[in-house]
Amino acid sequence: MVQDGTERRVTRRRVQTRARLLEAAFGVFAAKGFGRVSIEEVCEAAGYSRGAFYSNFATLDELFFALYRDRADLIADQVAGALAADGPALDVPAAVDRVTELLLLDLDWLLVKTDFLVHAARDAAVAATLLEHRARLRGAIAGRLARAHRHTPLPAVLGGAEGAAHAVVAAYDGVTTQLLLDKDVDAARAWLRQLLTALLTDGGTPAGAGRGAGAAADSTAPAEEIPATEAPAEEHTAEED
Repeated sequence: MVQDGTERRVTRRRVQTRARLLEAAFGVFAAKGFGRVSIEEVCEAAGYSRGAFYSNFATLDELFFALYRDRADLIADQVAGALAADGPALDVPAAVDRVTELLLLDLDWLLVKTDFLVHAARDAAVAATLLEHRARLRGAIAGRLARAHRHTPLPAVLGGAEGAAHAVVAAYDGVTTQLLLDKDVDAARAWLRQLLTALLTDGGTPAGAGRGAGAAADSTAPAEEIPATEAPAEEHTAEED
């Protein structure tokens, strides 16, 4: 029993050490840039020795991926939670509003992530691992969109839930790049809302907006409107005769 208590204290202390190293590294990365930081600087900021660092991480790359996984999981949870709030169906406008209101738009994190992206672009092994982490984020989004797709169709041009997830992540990447330059978080959220609404619906009018139980009936509207679009051609023929 005494041994079990000691092991629990050691485990708890190890978790705390790891958390402090991650927090300190994040601050140093944001202030100086990933490529300009040494292990010694991370240890100094955390108040630990190199031994404490190496008992938790083999390299700064490994430490970064621990940071990235935490942030990616947070973002995936935020997006999946916002999309899941409607139950089996998906109210696109409401879901997009929730996503853009809750989504993490942290300038320090975006700086760190961008620095590491440049680093990964020059190292194939690091790039492969980063791609795996990004795939996990897309997978979480695609899973929720696939479940909603049974009740709320996605635009056919996206090719299903996987394609829609790629589009959502691409929109986030584009908006956050602009955010890094202009530092306007409110504008970033507004622009992301517009992009996601356009991506997840078949046009500028959000799918399901202002529609209730009659939404399914509305799906026949395009077919009913076809004769009206052909009328001008018939009138033109009469004039020629």
